[in-house]
Amino acid sequence: MNDLASIQTGYGAYKQYAPDDPTMAHLAKQTLALVLAGGRGSRLGPLTDWRAKPAVPFGGKFRIVDFALSNCVNSGIRRIGIATQYKAQSLIHHVQRGWSFFDGRFNEFIELLPAQQRITRDWYKGTADAVYQNLDILRRHDPRIVLVLAGDHVYKMDYSRMIDEHVARRADMTVGCVEVPVAEATQLGVMEVDEKFQVTGFQEKPAEPKPIPGRADTALGSMGIYVFNAPFLYEQLIKDAEDPESDHDFGHNIIPRLVAGGYRVSAHRLKDSCTQLTDGQPYWRDVGTVDAYWEANMELTRVTPALDLYDQTWPIWTHQEQLPPAKFIFDTDGRRGAAIDSMVSGGCIISGSTVKCSLLFSSVRVHSYCSIEQAVILPDVEIGRGAVLHRVVVDRGARIPPGLKVGVDIEEDRRRFHVSDKGITLITPEMLGQQLHT
Repeated sequence: MNDLASIQTGYGAYKQYAPDDPTMAHLAKQTLALVLAGGRGSRLGPLTDWRAKPAVPFGGKFRIVDFALSNCVNSGIRRIGIATQYKAQSLIHHVQRGWSFFDGRFNEFIELLPAQQRITRDWYKGTADAVYQNLDILRRHDPRIVLVLAGDHVYKMDYSRMIDEHVARRADMTVGCVEVPVAEATQLGVMEVDEKFQVTGFQEKPAEPKPIPGRADTALGSMGIYVFNAPFLYEQLIKDAEDPESDHDFGHNIIPRLVAGGYRVSAHRLKDSCTQLTDGQPYWRDVGTVDAYWEANMELTRVTPALDLYDQTWPIWTHQEQLPPAKFIFDTDGRRGAAIDSMVSGGCIISGSTVKCSLLFSSVRVHSYCSIEQAVILPDVEIGRGAVLHRVVVDRGARIPPGLKVGVDIEEDRRRFHVSDKGITLITPEMLGQQLHT
């Protein structure tokens, strides 16, 4: 059943579920989550030259996609598809190694869904098309609810609360939303809602986002999280696929059309389902630029970070490498192995150097007499003697030559490396003439 006609024929066979169905307590088990993880994330520059954005390392030992996947597992959703497309090998490898614990005997699974031209001869043309091209797979699993997720944001959220609210409101579609500064909303879908949080207007990445009434500096941004009643989703995706003028995207096409058509589109606030509030605000980060990526990692080194990675009630799952503890050696003046206000992952060796306000991923080797400050160092990096690295991101597998100084002369850094708008220097193995490890 790979053609459009078979999908349309099969649609009528789907059961219509009433919102007051007695199985509401088991909604999470009746939900299938589809994680859209095929985007490049071009604003991250060279960090995504060889990997999709969801596969970018984050937080010392994780990948960005781990947050959406962990939210699913912690929410009781254990039927998950991951739609991949752009340079997916690193992501596929990570999922195969770190997310193979689902048990098919209990109808649990995590499936990788690369663009296969299953229904059309095209690759994924947009977010809605990525779901549409896997309709035959969705229908085979016969979920009651479909949860569509972006795989490239960092946050902790109980999806089951959003799903319960969707059913209780008898909504056709529910959109997850977060309050963001107006200046940052130009990169998001921006919603207008009434007093009951029904969506009355929607603009995708507007040049001038509309603020929340009474709050001129704040807009209501879409998180790229959508809940649908499964039959309704199939119907709308088929209509969208038949529209030659459509971009086949949820933000550009599906949501505006549903709002204009009078369908029940509801907004769900992250504040109502997040698992951690800091100063009354939920944590959500779009780490889509080098500056945002560096800042979000740096936040984790604070005394009380906004994102609590130590919360055992809502763990972030990932591939667990078998590594020895971090090691710090030498204790003489000028050659002291130490880390201050920093996070240092397993397998690291800090040999006679001081690391300050930095985050080191797994298996980083720092040789003697180095100065490392406000640095995000990805896995398997080796830093040669006497190197100075300030306000940097160093990509995986880089070998920093002895004596290299970065973050001292920004004009010199621009000639050799990638320097962000806020002066963060990104160093990749390729920039150093070395082979990249994704």
